[in-house]
Parts: sequence; C-alpha cells; structure tokens
Amino acid sequence: MHRRSLLKAAAALPAAPLAGPALAQDPRARTLRMVPQANLTSLDPIWTTAGVTENHAWTVFDTLFGLTDDFQVRPQMAEGHEASEDRRTWTIRLREGLRFHDGEPVLARDCAASLARWARRDTFGQSLGAAVEAFEAVDDRTLRIRLKAPFPLLLEALAKPFANGAFIMPERLARTDPFQQVPEIIGSGPYRFVPGEYVSGSRVVYARHAGYVPRQEPPSRTAGGKLAHFERVEWVIIPDSATAAAALQSGEVDWWEQVNADLIPALRRGRGITVEINNLLGYIGVCRFNFLQPPFDNPAIRRAVLHALNQEDYVRAVTANDPEAWRVCHSMWPCGTPYGTTAGSGALDGPRDTARVRQMLQAAGYKGERVVVLNPTDFPTIGPFGQITADLLQRCGMTVELQEMDWGSLVQRRTSKEPVDKGGWSIFHTWWPGISIMNPAVNAPIRGQGERGWFGWYRNDTVEQLTAAWLLADSAAEQQRLAEAIQQESWQAVPFLPLGQFFIRTAHRGLTGVLKGTSPYPWNVRRA
Repeated sequence: MHRRSLLKAAAALPAAPLAGPALAQDPRARTLRMVPQANLTSLDPIWTTAGVTENHAWTVFDTLFGLTDDFQVRPQMAEGHEASEDRRTWTIRLREGLRFHDGEPVLARDCAASLARWARRDTFGQSLGAAVEAFEAVDDRTLRIRLKAPFPLLLEALAKPFANGAFIMPERLARTDPFQQVPEIIGSGPYRFVPGEYVSGSRVVYARHAGYVPRQEPPSRTAGGKLAHFERVEWVIIPDSATAAAALQSGEVDWWEQVNADLIPALRRGRGITVEINNLLGYIGVCRFNFLQPPFDNPAIRRAVLHALNQEDYVRAVTANDPEAWRVCHSMWPCGTPYGTTAGSGALDGPRDTARVRQMLQAAGYKGERVVVLNPTDFPTIGPFGQITADLLQRCGMTVELQEMDWGSLVQRRTSKEPVDKGGWSIFHTWWPGISIMNPAVNAPIRGQGERGWFGWYRNDTVEQLTAAWLLADSAAEQQRLAEAIQQESWQAVPFLPLGQFFIRTAHRGLTGVLKGTSPYPWNVRRA
C-alpha cells in the first residue's frame, strides 16, 4: 500500500482512549462555544473572501509564514528560507512533523499546489503569480519558487493575514479549480473541521488536532505557537442579536464575536463579561458595484452617486451612534494607515444635494435601469448599509429594488455575472478590516483586475500599472507617491463607495489569552 494511503487508513481508525480520569472531566469545560459574525455557508477560503469563511480557515489551516502584531513576517509551517543572490529563486524548508488532519504528512508538493491555486484567486497572489515561473517540490520537505523577475514582497504575500490567506491543503484538494469549491476541508492547523457535525444555519464543530506541533515562540497574530487548549470549538449560529446576548449572559456561549452596538451597555453590566475592541485599525465599510452590467458599468454614473454619499449616515447606523466607535474617513485607504490621506476627496466634502445628483445622473445617461441591492438580514454591521443606500438612490431618482436575504445566500449570489433580470445584482455592501486593505498589494476593492479580481469585476489598467510599480518601488517616498496616484484615479473611476471607518466590539466571559488585533482565533484561548 502507498505510504500516504496507509497513513490515511490509519487515521480513520478509532482513536485510543485518552489517559487520565476522563469521566471526571466536564465536557462543557473542554469546549469553547462561540457565536460567529454570520452563518458559515462557504467552506473554501480560496473561493471566497467572506470574513466568516476566513475565520473558519484560520481555525483549520496553517500557512508557510505568519504575520506578527507589529507586521513582521515570521516562519510558521516553514523552518526557514533562502533566496538566491539574484532573488529569483526562493527555497523554503518545511518543519518536521507537519501532518494534515487525515494523518498524511504535509509535503512540499502539497504546498506547491496550494500556492498555485491561491495565486490564481487572491489579489496579492495574482501579483506574485505573474512573476512566478514555477512553484515546485525539490523533495518532500523542500519547496522551491522560481521567479521570472525579482518580487521583493514575496514573503509578505505568503504571510498575508486576511482573505485570501495562502492556506496549505493537500495536493489532491489544491488541484481543484480555484473558481470551484474544494470537495472537503482538510488542513494541518490546530483544529480540524468535523463535517459530520456541520449544520449550516445551526452549528460548526472543530476538534483539536492531536497531531499538530506548535511553534515554540509566543503567539502573535498569525505567527508563533498556536496552542489549542480546548478539545472542541463549537460555533453556534444565532442570527438574532438579543438571543446571542442572552446566551452570553447566561453562560450558554463563551464568546460573541461581533456585538451589536445597542446591546453593549447591558453586556458591560454582566458579571464576568469582557467587552473590548480587538481590531484597532477598525473596519472600512464598502458599497460595491457590479461593473459588468448597467447602470454601474458607466463611470460617470458611479461618480454621480459618490457625490450623494454621506459617510456619517452609515457609520452611525452600525455603531448605534457611539462616538467612540466610528469616524469619517474621506480616503480610499484606511485612515490611520500610511496612505490614508484625503487627497482628491472633494466629492465627499460639503452638504449633500440630491437634486444636483439627479441632474448628474441624467447628464451621465442614466435611463431608469433597475438597481438591485443585495442586503443581509442577519449581519447587523452590514445590513443597515443596504437600507441606507437603497433609500439614498431612490431619493436621487434611481429605480431601486432592495433584495434582502441571509449573508450566506448573499455570498453565493454575488458570484453571478448575469443581468438583474436573470438573477444578477447591481450593488452589495460589506466591510474590510483596515489591515487587509492598507496597501495596493492587498486592497482587493481598489485593484482593477477585471474578471480575475474581486466580486464586481472592476477593471482599471492604470491602477494595475501603478500597483505593479508600487510592488517594485525602491523607497517609501515612491510608494507613497504611487499610492496617492492610485487614490486620485480611484476618485474618478469609483471602484467602490467608501462608507467610513468603524470599530466592532467583541464580548466574552471567563476566557483569557484572547489575542489582540486579530479575528476570533481560538488558539491561546483558555478558561480563566
């Protein structure tokens, strides 16, 4: 029997009983129960950029390199790396003892196939992929990346901490077309997905991966030792915010990932409940157009809508008007990051005038085309966006249809490129963590990659040329200049409407070790 097949067969056998007084242990104490931001419907983190899928992926998968809290790249699955003198050949050595959840060893050919698939879908990955001659296995533990030309940010690409991460999966799964979902979820991270207990709309279950060998360094964002202190992690899907709050208060769940703003005062009064902001760069609200279909295939119509935008309406709505939880950000980049300036943002200044926008739309050639706005009913930090936009566009004279659905259905629906009368769409809203869109390499909404890019399929060759120059720039000053040029072009082409910057609080009870500056990663977390 082939070695990998033998290991897989062995992994399928019942596990031996754990040593120790198992009967004396409280199963509830060994389980972390969390209410995630939304229902998990899409399991493949390369196929979609949905945040809930990304959090699922960080629980299950691992990456060759991780990123620390201070944005330093560190080896993760990798033992180390070497680069040739001309920087066109990179050799990465895997750590010993890495195993997938089915018992098979992680091999270099798994990594090569995984990176090749990721590089066809991810924004940063596509930039790297254009420079790659080959991802190839030298031997079982040695991966080689051959480049057509030097790519200075190669390690930063492999370590990116947000969607789409360069997650490593078995070669047989990584051979799946990146525009199709993989048939099963097998990773090598600290927890394994339990498919037999997955019920969309109800719960997601993960079990500790006994074969995981953590690094020895302290955990820091996606780098360092990922210690799984719980036997099981259960995601409990609770769409109703009041019900989620009650479950946390009663101790039925331990963690509520994203707290609805109007429930924060009550939770703060709860004994043993910690309410805090983990993501200090906040989130950027985004109104995304469909660029393949009218009316938003017309940049003049997009510019007209930009003149109607009032960011305060959006960020006040999703934060219950908490002044500490939002700010106006008249930038195409996250405010508080190096490129977050207001240069060129004049369209957002001054009083809003819907009568003037009506005239601009008429001059741009708007002919009354139906605008379909997709909107989630079960996502409190996104749902208000769609309702505000639908009302705004109607007041500006557009024909608007607000179609409300759960987030999982929206994530599926936004993949359609059909016209609205055949099940397509015109607008959807979401948010991106500030860190995930802070520069041209990773900012999927601003990139102009067309049908290879993010949903909406915005194409802008000028932005792509500027991004290519940014990736190779030899000074911070030149990168700053190029980022500002991308912003100036974006105010004219309007790849999305920036809806402002806001902060989402998380709440948990009886837990320690929750990492700062991250999504709700389960490693390092334990009961107090």
